[in-house]
Amino acid sequence: MSELDFVFWYWWVWALLLLVIELVAPGFFFLWMSAAGFVTGCLVFLFPDTPENFQIFEFSILSVAAIAVWRFYVKRHPIESDRPLLNKRGAQYIGRVFNLYTPIENGQGKIRVGDSIWTVHGPDCDIHTKVRVVSVNGTVFEVEKVE
Repeated sequence: MSELDFVFWYWWVWALLLLVIELVAPGFFFLWMSAAGFVTGCLVFLFPDTPENFQIFEFSILSVAAIAVWRFYVKRHPIESDRPLLNKRGAQYIGRVFNLYTPIENGQGKIRVGDSIWTVHGPDCDIHTKVRVVSVNGTVFEVEKVE
């Protein structure tokens, strides 16, 4: 017997700690590690003579397996949002037509969208020319001239 015997409730406390970490740093990894810790604690409860190194191995395998299964499931069943453009502010303007606020010279100009001024890249055009947003690269719109 070693000085530190792993008791089943140590694993449950570990699972609870991992659950708290999941609340602070969401990402689902700690959630599944927490589940693995809980299951490990249950197995140690049922088989109290399990060696500590095997318990740690068991926890590691269960953690990796739980995370892998979760990733496989999410890949096959992606989470769909009712507001997919919520955090993609610029993407909501793709396909819309705006007048140039400043002319496009050397491939760079500006458009006014609501109360914001956005930098655009596209073919050289005069001021007030209509352009269509075709893509967004960070905070810069790629535009094409509307005939």
